[in-house]
Amino acid sequence: MRKSHPVRRAVLAGAATVSGIVLLLSLKPASDPASASAAGAAPQQSAAAQESPQGGSGAQRTGTRSVTGDVARTQYGNVQVRLTVSDGKVVGAAAVQAPRGGVSGQKSGLAVPRLNRAAVAAGSADIDTVSGATYTSDGYRKSLQSALDQAGG
Repeated sequence: MRKSHPVRRAVLAGAATVSGIVLLLSLKPASDPASASAAGAAPQQSAAAQESPQGGSGAQRTGTRSVTGDVARTQYGNVQVRLTVSDGKVVGAAAVQAPRGGVSGQKSGLAVPRLNRAAVAAGSADIDTVSGATYTSDGYRKSLQSALDQAGG
């Protein structure tokens, strides 16, 4: 058999192609940890500066107002929650910041709406972790508790 036999070439080319595909599929996206460290370096405004009463000149516990919790840093990015409080009751919750990019963005996209609904329903930081988004859920709870503390609830 000659060295340049066509079957030998086909087998080697096939093996090289399969090896290359396996190596490409085994790579993990670099955007998750890198974006978390890059996002962590950005300066944040204090939560007190972001607090804005919307109900006019009413007292602190009456009327409708918005309160933003502290930034909670997680392994995959920052999480920050803004609450809408009306007459001392939580009527709205929204994540101002959540992990973005790659798989983290997908998980945040699924978890944040659930966490927002749970925060409004519970009216406290005693909410369940969303399966598959443990770090985001933990950061959400920390920022939520900070916002509740500022709201006086």
